[in-house]
Amino acid sequence: MLLTAVGMVAIGAMEVYVPSVAQTADPTQIVVKDFMFSPTPLTIKVGSIVTWTNKDDEPHTVVSDTGVFKSGGMDTNESFSYKFDKPGTYHFTCSIHPRMVGTVIVQ
Repeated sequence: MLLTAVGMVAIGAMEVYVPSVAQTADPTQIVVKDFMFSPTPLTIKVGSIVTWTNKDDEPHTVVSDTGVFKSGGMDTNESFSYKFDKPGTYHFTCSIHPRMVGTVIVQ
């Protein structure tokens, strides 16, 4: 078995892609792109900090439907983070674009 610098493993005539740590998605990161939150739902452990990062060219917000958390307007590449200290299901939306919705499940 040979591991190359680009993260490929050669097994006989077959190659299998193995993501490096830098290429693996952060399990507490939500990306705001194409007027969507992704991933949603996101399941995390109590005490985790979730960071939303706006990758759109338009501003967005992150607002809990129960008022637990609320970001200001986030321009391109700006982020908002919140620490979830209690288990439960948290629904959120973008107050600028209310059709954008998401969910964080805290276990």
